[in-house]
Formats: sequence, structure tokens, C-alpha cells
Amino acid sequence: MQKSKSRSIVFKIAKYFGITFAVLLGLLFLTPIVFEDQIKEQIKKTANERLSAELNYSDVSVSFFRHFPSLTLTLNNLSLNGSAPYKNEKFITASEVSFGINVASLIFSKSVKIDQIYLSDSFINVKVNPEGEANYNIYKSQSQAPESKDSTDTALKLERIEILNSKIVYDDKSTKVHFDAFNFNYLGKGDLNKAVFDLYSKAKIEKLNIVYDNEPYLMNKKIDADLITKVNVNSLSFFFEQNNLKINQLLVDFKGKFDILKDGYNMDLVLKSDNSDLYDVFTAFPPKYITWLSKTDLKGNTNLLLTVKGKYITSENIAPDLNLDVKVGNGFVNYNKSPIPVSNLNLEIKTKVPSLNPDLLTVDAKNVSLNINQDYIKSKFFLKGVDAPEINADFKAKIDLEKLTKALGIPDIELKGALIVDIKADGKFDQKNKLFPITKGNIDLEKGYLKTKYYPNPITNIVVKSKIDNQKGTFDDLKVKIKPIQFTFEGKPIFVEADLNNFNDLVYDIKAKGELDVNRIYKVFSQKGLDLDGFIKADLALKGKQSDAEKGNYSKLHNKGTLELRNIGIASEFLPKKFIIKEGIFRINQDKMSFNNFLAAYGQSDFKMNGYLQNVFNYATSHTGILKGSFNVSARYINVDEFMSNTAPNTSVTQNSASKTETKTGDNKQTGVIIIPTNLNLQLLANAQKVNFDKLNLQNATGTLTMKNGKLTMQNTGFNLIGCHVNMNANYQAVTPQKANFDYAIKASDFDIKRAYNEIDVFRKMASAAEKAQGIVSLDYQLKGRLNGNMEPVYPSLVGGGILSVKDVKIRGLKMFNAVSKKTNNESMKNPDVSKVDIKTTVKNNIMTIERFKFKFAGFRPRIEGTTSLDGKLNLKMRLGLPPLGIFGIPLTVTGTQDNPKVKVGRKTEDLEETKDTE
Repeated sequence: MQKSKSRSIVFKIAKYFGITFAVLLGLLFLTPIVFEDQIKEQIKKTANERLSAELNYSDVSVSFFRHFPSLTLTLNNLSLNGSAPYKNEKFITASEVSFGINVASLIFSKSVKIDQIYLSDSFINVKVNPEGEANYNIYKSQSQAPESKDSTDTALKLERIEILNSKIVYDDKSTKVHFDAFNFNYLGKGDLNKAVFDLYSKAKIEKLNIVYDNEPYLMNKKIDADLITKVNVNSLSFFFEQNNLKINQLLVDFKGKFDILKDGYNMDLVLKSDNSDLYDVFTAFPPKYITWLSKTDLKGNTNLLLTVKGKYITSENIAPDLNLDVKVGNGFVNYNKSPIPVSNLNLEIKTKVPSLNPDLLTVDAKNVSLNINQDYIKSKFFLKGVDAPEINADFKAKIDLEKLTKALGIPDIELKGALIVDIKADGKFDQKNKLFPITKGNIDLEKGYLKTKYYPNPITNIVVKSKIDNQKGTFDDLKVKIKPIQFTFEGKPIFVEADLNNFNDLVYDIKAKGELDVNRIYKVFSQKGLDLDGFIKADLALKGKQSDAEKGNYSKLHNKGTLELRNIGIASEFLPKKFIIKEGIFRINQDKMSFNNFLAAYGQSDFKMNGYLQNVFNYATSHTGILKGSFNVSARYINVDEFMSNTAPNTSVTQNSASKTETKTGDNKQTGVIIIPTNLNLQLLANAQKVNFDKLNLQNATGTLTMKNGKLTMQNTGFNLIGCHVNMNANYQAVTPQKANFDYAIKASDFDIKRAYNEIDVFRKMASAAEKAQGIVSLDYQLKGRLNGNMEPVYPSLVGGGILSVKDVKIRGLKMFNAVSKKTNNESMKNPDVSKVDIKTTVKNNIMTIERFKFKFAGFRPRIEGTTSLDGKLNLKMRLGLPPLGIFGIPLTVTGTQDNPKVKVGRKTEDLEETKDTE
């Protein structure tokens, strides 16, 4: 009986439970269906009212089962555009976005309350342009959002945000900060509807990249974060109260605040890692160190402190202060089980960069030391500033370089030798004011050896014995003794010994002897830019004083020896290409360096030189030294255009990604004028079979060229051009890399006017009326003016004048004479033949003034005078003297342009507007 009752009770419970479960299950299915239209309508309404950006999605569904037990509205394949100026670019895309809905609000309230957001497989693309305008300002302010006409509204009262398997790209060009977060998972909880709320967050990132100013700082890092952030929506400020980060294996405490301002940011951030293991610190380093770490036994107690404090406002050039403190104690490094590891590694370095300004940099390294058995490095230094830094340093070392490189695992280099260093320095290094730190010390190396992966053979037998001493802190008290530096490379020994004193007026005693293959020694260090079989052979003894060389007291100098060069490339800031000495021997005697049959090349140009250079040592060792010389230069071909300095003024850099940059250059690219260095005083007697200059092909060019004080002077220069001989004297001087002044006087006898028009660009522009002419002319002209960055004349700057002598010239099809013919009803005026006439002209302010000249043809006696502009406008007076003697004539005016001349009977003309040179 009792059993029967028990069964009945159990059955009833099961029955009621089953019914209840069935009802609940039914409600789970029915509730979304009943309220689906209401939810969809209010979501669409809210999006239109609250968002200023374009929102699109493929379809909408309402269900309890996507994020059970929450009732969620899901938008599939969502895309949300950004705010201005990125309205046409995607801000957020996601395969699925779900909004959690408060069920009670559906039943008991007229408003639909959203308290959860879920993003799956999303891409959040944040962009900020250089002016600080961002794409995330999509939420309308209350003043922008329209007032609702009824009480029914959708309330956004968030308590949970969850992001799964997503990607974030943040690209802020105003602060030059870029980061990528891949496989980003985030869970945030808090009452996000309040103006001020606490946000509890957990975040995991499989791969994080951070780049600042195109330089990578963190790459491919794994992040695990547990954060508490106080958010103030009204002021857009974030206060990081408790934030524990894990970057790979490094635990970091992150605190501070971050305010978003109208035109930038205000920050006070502290990133700290106390009592961390040195191994864990290296796991947060860039990827290239991870391979090294996998083979290295690394230990040590580490403390890190990074602070960033202040405003970052690009438009006002305001930046925060950055401080970085690093401390490592009892460090131990052993790469690849080296038999002798690095021990007692200690670092204590404080770095400050006020306003992120490198010129204000200070580095205070109180201790940088290590041991390898009994060997040691002990140092400390203080550095303030960059251009004229204050230095206080004490460096001592007695170290076996082979043991050090093996224990540290320094890649791609094999280094040996016993290095002993003992140097102290205290003071300011200021080259402008001739200050040098008070310094005393030695650097000695015995049995040195260097081999890299770039070249199969090593540099051996390296010996360095050097001493530096400066007791007063000035250039004139600086003494450097090198006794000696020597090494052997490819079986050939090099020996250099030097005693240098008083760097204000350098007193030198240098001996150098040996042979050096520049190309091979260059490959040891694998530098780019010199692909030559460069070879130097020296046997020099140089002794003297810099001031004696400057003043010409050559009897007090004792410079002798030879220097043989072959295939050496000489780069200069003034030239876009390398000047290559193919072969030559310098013979040095006192201050003169003589050379015979020197063969050289520059681009397509070739040179053979004989002569001498003077003041070479002073020129090479100081900024004020002037290189003097006189030599003959002969060449088969010289391409002057290749000497132009390559400057592109319109250059901008845009960052496309964390690791890729693209350089864009403006269309108005300028090559730059030829710059003559001011520290040259050279005279060249030149002879070139062919010269190419600004589209001119000169033949058999000869002349004397002088370069002095940055000015090039050409005297008695002759060449053949378009079949006639030309004599010219000229002066040229660059003012800036994009501007040069020139003047020249030129005489050319009996040249073909048709060839001149077709082959000489300047002639074509200044004498465009010669387009339809045929015959022989001569020119005697003087002109001065300015050249632009393309070595082209600036026409308003041209001033000068001269005579164009016309002999047996036929004018065919010239529009001006066609117009005169039509106006006077005289067919013979169309194609006049001119036997001989001298045309005098002057040029100023973009106007060429033509003095009155007469000529005869077919019984007519025309007289022409007036002005033309260098861009083709006409203002000419013409009198057409009628046969037989020209006593009677028709007055005409010719205006308009050379392409469209306007001929009128009469004397009234219109003055052409002058274009004055603004410079």
C-alpha cells in the first residue's frame, strides 16, 4: 500500500515536471515568434535613431538557443561603416552579431531592453587620419538623435559584451601607432548604461603586433589579460584600476588612465613587471630573439618599469614624457651549452625621453657588468642630449672576445682576441664649439680575428694599441695615439701608425703601408652600395700641421709617398652617382698630390686626367679646407645631365600595414641643379669629343673651366653644334639645390636655322617664329638669368640682348605673313625671301623687344618693330612699303599669338603685359 502511494507521488511529480518542461520548451519556441516583429521593428528604429553610419545585414533571427539561456536577436553577415571621413569604408564586419534581450521587458514593459552583445568572427577596423579624425564616432549624441514621439523605445543597458575569434586593426596616423590583434577573444561585464561604470574584462589574443612610427615593438605576441577598468562615458576617459597582463610568459601589471580629447589623448600609464625571470622577459621580445632563446640557458632577476605621461596632440606638437627603467641582477647567459657562460650579468639603466623628443634624451646606466670566469666588463655611463651630448662614462674590460661571442650566441660573426679597455670620459662633445669630454684611456687588442657569413675568409692578426688623452675638455687638447693598428687580409698585411694632437689645428704624424682589396673587405661587413673591385695600395709618411698646409708653409710639411687606386667609388652629397676612379697613382710630396694618366668614369662619362691637387690633407680632415688643383681633362663623352642632384620635393609616406610602407612621389618631380662645392678651387683645361647637356649634343668641346667658391666659369669655350662653330664664355652658380644663376655670351656663325629650331630646345622657345624658316643665320648674343630644378631657364628672369644676322632665309607658311597677305590682298607676302638683314633684340621681364629693321622682297619694303612675349604673344608694328621705292606704305599692327595672329590696318597697338621676376 505504502509502495503504491510512493509510486503515485513520484508519477505525479514526474507528470507535473514533464508538463512544466513542455510548457517552458514551448515558451522557448513561441516567445521569439510572438515578439519577433516587435523586436525587429524596435531594433531597426533604434539603429536609425542612434547610429550616424550605414548599417547592413543579410537576415535577422530571434532565439533562446544561440546563447542559451538568453533570448537573443541575431544579425547575420553584419557590416557597419565608419564615421566621416571614412563613411564609405567598413568599420565593423561580423558573420554574426547577437543582442541579448531582457525577457521581462518584453512582457511587462513597452520598451525592449538590450543587456548583452555577442560578436563572432568579426573584423574591427579602427582608423584615425593624420588630422585626428576617427571612424568610430558613429553613435549620435543626444542633440543629434531625434526625440521619440511615443514612450515606446529600445533601451541599451549593457551588462555583458562577448567577442569570439575576431580580428582588430588599429591604425592611428595622427600618433603613428598601429596594432593588429588576431584571434581576439573578449568577455566584458558591467553596467555599461551608466555614465561611470566598472568594466570587468578578460581578454586573450593569440597574436599581437604593435608598431610605432613604422618600427615594430611587439610582434606575434600572445596576450592573456584580466582587467578592471573604470569608464567615464561623458568625458571618454578610462582608469585602469587592476590590470594583470601576460605577454607570452612575462607577467605585467598595467595601471593608469587614458583620456580621449577632442584633438588627441591625455595619458598617465604605468607598465610594471617586478621580480620577473630574465627568461620570461625575453619571451616578450621580437620573434628573431625567440630562436636564440630556444638554445639559451637564461636566468636572472628582472625589474621593468615603463611610464608614459602627458598629452599627445599632433596639431599642437605636444607629446608625452616616456621613461623606461631596466634592472637585471645576477644574470646568467649560456648559449648552446658553451663551456664558459656569462655570469654576474648586472644592468641598471634609466632612460628618459621628455616630450618624446630624442634631443632631450637622457640615459643613466649606473651599472653594466658581466663576468666570464676571471674576465670582466665593468662600465657605467650617463648621456644627455644627442646633437651636443653631455657624457660621463667609465668603461673597463678585460675580455676574451671568442668566449664572449660564444656565450652570448652573437649570430653571423666569429670574433677572437684579447681585448683590454680602460677609458674614462666626462664632459660635453660639441663639434660646433670645439668641446670634447675630458678623457683618458687605452684600447688594446691582441691576436684579433674577424669572420662573418658574408665572406669566406677572415681578417686575421688584428692588433690595436691606442691611447686617448684630453685633460682640458677642448679640441685643442685632444691627443690620439695609434701605435699601431695592423691586420692581415687575403695574405696581405696592412699597417697604420698615427700620432694626432690638437684637433683645432691638427698636428699629425701618420705612417701607412699595405695593400687592401676594398671590395672584399667591404663584403666582410656586407654593406650595400659599393659593388666594385676597389683596390688601394699605400706607402705613405705624412707629418705636419694643418695650419701650415692652409697658409702655404709647405717647407714645414714632411709628406711623401704613393697611393695607388683602382676601381674606387667616391660618393658625394653633391652628386647622385658615384665617381669611379678606374686606375691612377697619386705621388705625394709635401702638400701636393700629383697624378698622371688618371682614368675615371661617372655614369656614361669617361675622363682621362693629368695634373695635381693641393691642400688635400686639410681638405680631407676639416670642413673648411679648400681643395686646390690644376689639371687637364680629356674625354670621349661627357653626359652633363647625369651630374644633376636628384631631389624629389613632393614625397609622402603612407603606412598600409604593420610591416609594409609605400612611398609616393609627386608628379612634379625635379632633378635638381648642378651644385659646385664651395670648398673647391680647381682649374681644368677640358677637351671632350662629345658632350650631352640639356638635350644639346656638342662636338669637339674645348675650354678652360674654373671652379671657385661654388662658381663655375667657362672661358674661351668652343664647340661644334648643328654644323657650326660656337664660342662661348659663361658663369654658373647654384643658389639652392633647385635654383641656379647663369650668364653667358655666345657667338655662332652661319648656322642652319631649320636645324637650330629642330634640335635646340631653348632656340625653339625663344625664336618660335623660325618654325617655318629655312636658310642661314648668325648669332651674337648675351644673356643672364636663372635656372629651375630641371636646369631649364626661368623666362621672366632672362635679361640680355644681341644681334641675329639673317642671310638668304626663306619664310614659308608663317601664320603672321599669311595674315598680312590676306589683309593686304597680296599673295607674294605669304612666303617672303630675305637676303640679308640684322635683327637687334633685347630681353627683359619675359618680353623680347625687336628694334626696327627693314628688308626687301618682290619689290616690297617691309619695316617691322615691336615686342613679343616668350610665351608667344605678339605686339608688332609693320609698315608695308609699296613698290617701286616704298615711299608709300600701308601701316599694320600684328597682335594675338604666333598661332593665331590678328592683323589690322592702322598704328594703334596693345602693350604686352610684362612678367617680372619675383626673385
